[in-house]
Amino acid sequence: MKILVLNCGSSSIKYQFFSLESNSLIAKGIVEKIGMKGSFLKHEKEDGQKVLFEGEILDHKIGIEYILGVLSSAKHGCIKNLEEISAVGHRVVHGGELFTESKLVDDEVIQALEKYTELAPLHNPPNLKGIYGLGALIPSIPQVAVFDTAFHTTMPQHAYMYAIPYALYKKYGIRRYGFHGTSHRFVAARACEILGTKCKGLKIITCHLGNGASVCAIKDGISVDTSMGFTPVEGLIMGSRSGDIDMGAVTYIMDKEKIGTKSASVLFNKHSGMLGISGLSSDMREIREAATKGDERCQLALKMFDYRIKKYIGAYAAAMGGIDVLIFTGGIGENSDTTRTGVCKGLEFLGIELDETVNTGLRSQECTISKAGAKVKVMVVPTNEELMIAIDTQKIIEAHKN
Repeated sequence: MKILVLNCGSSSIKYQFFSLESNSLIAKGIVEKIGMKGSFLKHEKEDGQKVLFEGEILDHKIGIEYILGVLSSAKHGCIKNLEEISAVGHRVVHGGELFTESKLVDDEVIQALEKYTELAPLHNPPNLKGIYGLGALIPSIPQVAVFDTAFHTTMPQHAYMYAIPYALYKKYGIRRYGFHGTSHRFVAARACEILGTKCKGLKIITCHLGNGASVCAIKDGISVDTSMGFTPVEGLIMGSRSGDIDMGAVTYIMDKEKIGTKSASVLFNKHSGMLGISGLSSDMREIREAATKGDERCQLALKMFDYRIKKYIGAYAAAMGGIDVLIFTGGIGENSDTTRTGVCKGLEFLGIELDETVNTGLRSQECTISKAGAKVKVMVVPTNEELMIAIDTQKIIEAHKN
């Protein structure tokens, strides 16, 4: 079965094309600057051959048309015709409380997703544009929605509720939903495969660390708590998101700066986090380079970043009554040995002990980095959300055939 995976952003479409029979990635690429001048498609085949197409890509439908065109082209493609595409899996950020697992896209699913655009106004609308565009171009190909939030629907009520008037939860659905669920689910399952054990009976903490970052507590294979909340701004310090902050400070800033809700949202989503503290960049590589040269604000930003993650690990170990496996993933988690060291230092009382000879210099490869005999297995597991989406899509399609 050949599965096309689409991840549609406001002005971009990331795609990967899988052959699940051979468990291989056939092609991948990205369409950027949709609706803007200078829009283009970058395409890479399995053999590493790359090609760039520039054109007037006015909307997501045209962007998908470009993707389908390059996949099936005689010169740069990897299929003879579009009929070779068995199904399309879409990353959908928000599935609310309704979607506890991936779903075959139909009119009911689309109507529900349109309703949830209020909960994810930056993410769900472009996700829907991808579904609309593909449906208009190839209506015969089944589509599957895979939700970032679905993995976290197993959280108990006492973990996902906020201490606000209960009527506001009932009226507006204000609660912790959590995100990065596909990544947390993938790396936890993959870690268990590597260790040769089942997730049942294990207490796992997964740290997805990138420009967006979150921690998840996974007990017996299911999510029981996660750091992101009603929106992806809650929790860890991120590239440009503040993470946890006193609501009193938020209203105080709004009052003093005389800004409304939209400006406040931009402030805490786009101008805070590592960017806000360092005053330099949201890119961890640039911050770390400046820190090594003595920039005190960049040094502070790095300490704050590590400290917040450490606090969540401690909290989730307490919530689950222990920890068996700690996993680092995402661009920073997979590639920054100093972040892993900074996070784990001081957690020896939990049984977390790094083998620095293994950890140092390790980048983006599966590896156990804890000391031999340590109580807690500390691992680096590169995430593959797109493969997880493809696998889910295949399962859903096969289930509906039977």
